Amino acid sequence: MPAESAVEADVPAGFERSKSRGPFTTHNGPVYRATAPGDLRSGIRVLERHCNSMGFMHGGMVSSFADGALAWAVWDATRKMSVTLKLTISYFDTIRPGTWLEAHPVVVSSEDGIVHVCADLLIDGEKLGARADATFRSLRRTAK
Repeated sequence: MPAESAVEADVPAGFERSKSRGPFTTHNGPVYRATAPGDLRSGIRVLERHCNSMGFMHGGMVSSFADGALAWAVWDATRKMSVTLKLTISYFDTIRPGTWLEAHPVVVSSEDGIVHVCADLLIDGEKLGARADATFRSLRRTAK
């Protein structure tokens, strides 16, 4: 498990630390975003503080990470801030400290300010750790 100071050096190529997150995510991250145009992937290096007493990523932390990754895809599709109306997470495997967890979001539909989005959460880019499905409502105001 890498020390927190070594996390930045341990991030896969093509990702950079997200600067557009609120205080909750900033405190509980760091979260990374893919840098290539059109690439909506988000990633997080799982640290010990993200884990439960059994030694793997806490379900609430998986859910929080997924919610942010899905909201990023909603922002990309609508260019509007949004709120989560519904979030469902299906867990398929334990996610251990040191793991790179990567979300691959897809906007399923967007109509009348309601956006349906889903994402596979892959462990080290290969194994399905979880799947997230959500519904968001776009807000009238746009982000700065």
